[in-house]
Amino acid sequence: MSANNDSIKKTITVAVLLCLVCSVIVSGAAVSLKPKQVQNKLVDKKKNILAAAGLLQDGMSVEEQFKQVTTRIVNLETGEYATEAELEELAAAGYPKARFDQRKLANDPSFSDKLSKKDDPAGIKRKEDYAAVYLIEKEGQVDRIILPVHGAGLWSTLYGFVALEGNAKTIAGLGFYAHAETPGLGGEVDNPSWKAQWEGKKIHDDQGDVAIDVVKGTVNPSSPNAENQVDGLSGATLTSNGVENLMRYWLGKQGFATYLNKFEQGA
Repeated sequence: MSANNDSIKKTITVAVLLCLVCSVIVSGAAVSLKPKQVQNKLVDKKKNILAAAGLLQDGMSVEEQFKQVTTRIVNLETGEYATEAELEELAAAGYPKARFDQRKLANDPSFSDKLSKKDDPAGIKRKEDYAAVYLIEKEGQVDRIILPVHGAGLWSTLYGFVALEGNAKTIAGLGFYAHAETPGLGGEVDNPSWKAQWEGKKIHDDQGDVAIDVVKGTVNPSSPNAENQVDGLSGATLTSNGVENLMRYWLGKQGFATYLNKFEQGA
């Protein structure tokens, strides 16, 4: 009986030691890989920014191409670029400009506000106080303004970037880098032919109101509103509505409108 007890004890001891060794190995691997994962995430973000602007090229490194992009942090309430004091406060809280994580910021009560249902047509629940904008110059003038956008679809939150022409009134491109919409239906937000429809669309109507419209069916080219419209996604009405809502929200007064107005005025 004693021999059996010793055998059981030895088995348990070996199992415990094996678990400890494995946990140390796994933990060590996770720690050593984290910097690489963070870097890969940053590169992927830069790639999507360039793609939204229609500037991503094969055969060149993303880092090399991104040298043409200037990153600025905007105070969404004032529409002005963050001051040095604000940037220092953000950096101290873990949000440096070089690794600005807007998705994380939106969930930080110190830098975001909960939205009421009435003020949340995009279904984002919380609105961050600051956002990153990305500027690309050409011949000394801003040629592209790339803005981060997100909002609720049918099954998920869609995260993406919308690129505007330098006049801040015309869409140059749109792309989503994260969502879980239904493949073949709402997932068609990734279809190149659908994304291409956004190029050249006007943000505002003649009264200056945001007029982006994802129509049900196809756009009638003879419609006076055609310059603001894109085709709806077939069989994905709720995803189409979600895209329209998030675009109207982020290009409207609750989003980047104050910043874009000041940009147009040269402020």
